[in-house]
Amino acid sequence: MHCPTLTKLPSPPPGRTGWPWTEASAPLPDFMPDGEPWPRISIVTPSYNQAQFIEETIRSVLLQGYLNLEYIIIDGGSTDVTVEIIRKYEPWLSYWISEEDSGQSHAIKKGLERATGKIVTWLNSDDRLRPNTLSRVARVFKASPRVVFTCGDINLIDINGRVINRLYTKHPNRFLTVNYGQHGVPQPGAFWRRWAYEQVGGVDTSLKFCMDRDLFIRLWEIGPTKRIIGPPLADFRVHEQSKTATMKAIRAKEQALILERYSNPRWQSRQILLSVLWWIWEKLNLVRVLLSKLLKREI
Repeated sequence: MHCPTLTKLPSPPPGRTGWPWTEASAPLPDFMPDGEPWPRISIVTPSYNQAQFIEETIRSVLLQGYLNLEYIIIDGGSTDVTVEIIRKYEPWLSYWISEEDSGQSHAIKKGLERATGKIVTWLNSDDRLRPNTLSRVARVFKASPRVVFTCGDINLIDINGRVINRLYTKHPNRFLTVNYGQHGVPQPGAFWRRWAYEQVGGVDTSLKFCMDRDLFIRLWEIGPTKRIIGPPLADFRVHEQSKTATMKAIRAKEQALILERYSNPRWQSRQILLSVLWWIWEKLNLVRVLLSKLLKREI
């Protein structure tokens, strides 16, 4: 599907302006620079009672100006007006359903099982993509055919969509993630190849909070990764009802489970050394951030 233009979408609610209400991504040429068609990108949005935010999420995907989008929404049987909002955008959705499910991980897996794109991800119903994200992602995968996973910076935004600060994504480091439990790769800025997703077995639906980290660890094991240089790819919304705010105990339990699954027991007695290695990894990222600001360009 070609993304619709701004004028074809429903009018935004009163008082909503800017991205993605009254602004759209820049138009793209019909083909990539080498004459090849743009690769299909599949995005799944899991949803449940997020009527306050989901329209903004949907518009941030549809207004990418991308020429080969597959957009799937899996709603868990919302009881607010979420379904009414989804129906407004139904002509531009590849598939959507609203039915009871077993939670976010289940919804994501259901959606990704339907995905046919070469590049896939999910975008939660309270987050949003930044302008021109999909074309940037497609170009990186095209230029790096061996890469199976990419990630980029994101913004933290508040309940009203105002930017709180920028999160500078670290380059994936599987060793430190599986042995020290830290990874610094926020999910909204991550994309991966569908064949790799299928090869590693997809999302673990038994996890409620750390399913992204668990999936990333398995993806990082089978092929190269790449950090996307440039402005943030997505916005992660911080609010009182978000999982980050309400599921701290589950998060801690699942982080411990992931360490148990993937870590090397010999390294678990070397936590001081691991903390030093993580400190160095963080400082290397900080150097990038400082150089970027000093040189006034993305690096």
